[in-house]
Amino acid sequence: MAVPEPAPKLGIIAGGGDLPVRLAAACRRQGRPFFVLGLKGSAVARPDEGIADEWAAIGEVGRILALLRAAGCRAVVMAGNVARPDFKTLRLDWKGVRVLPRVLAGARKGDDNLLKALVQIFEDEGFAVAGADQVLDELLLPAGPLGCLGLGPGQEGDLARALQVVEALGRVDVGQGAVVAETEVLAIEAAEGTDRMLARCAELRAGWTARAGLLLKLPKHGQERRVDLPTIGVATVEGAARAGLAGIVGAAGATLVVDRAAVAARADELGLFVVGLQR
Repeated sequence: MAVPEPAPKLGIIAGGGDLPVRLAAACRRQGRPFFVLGLKGSAVARPDEGIADEWAAIGEVGRILALLRAAGCRAVVMAGNVARPDFKTLRLDWKGVRVLPRVLAGARKGDDNLLKALVQIFEDEGFAVAGADQVLDELLLPAGPLGCLGLGPGQEGDLARALQVVEALGRVDVGQGAVVAETEVLAIEAAEGTDRMLARCAELRAGWTARAGLLLKLPKHGQERRVDLPTIGVATVEGAARAGLAGIVGAAGATLVVDRAAVAARADELGLFVVGLQR
């Protein structure tokens, strides 16, 4: 019987948040060799977790590629929060200067096209690009309720309206989420991200006593799913609770859940539903 080929050494290009840490832990459990490259200004040093092995600025493309090659990586995964750079002040090395026109062309068309350009750069350099869910498959939101609560009979209208809005946003590469309560669109996600969108909703709904409405997260139309899938975590659940929402809905199999057990437990504790929508 043929022995399966071991997985190639993985380069984790780490932005902010817990996702890079969880991917590193998954590689340790799997016995898979890995190398963590932290992005300056985005990744947070976690000495207790051994993150990161090396650091680079987002404009140091040549350094990033050289470090990955020197470490023996043949595959890369991009994980964590990375703020869109200010291209007017971005400091570039020589390789960064050479690829900048491609990156700018993608950025002008929206964030998803920007990410597709970055993926193509790594592939052109000979790296296989993996999605975070390919490294840690338990990250994906399953279909149905994640915790004890499911979508209530009064929320179908909010969900239908949210689907209409988020699908329209995705077609023009704007955002991945919207908040709807009693069929009124309270907020749409743009450059500020989910946490700040929910904070705005909390201000709008100050003084409301009853929970109503939901946050919907969906991937964009035609999105490059190896990077920037919609993501929820404990902070998302807590933000939805502060905004007075009844729960969160995400696309089943296409939404990342950072620490599924903790998200389910916190949602149950706060009385919110988290539901994976099968589409």
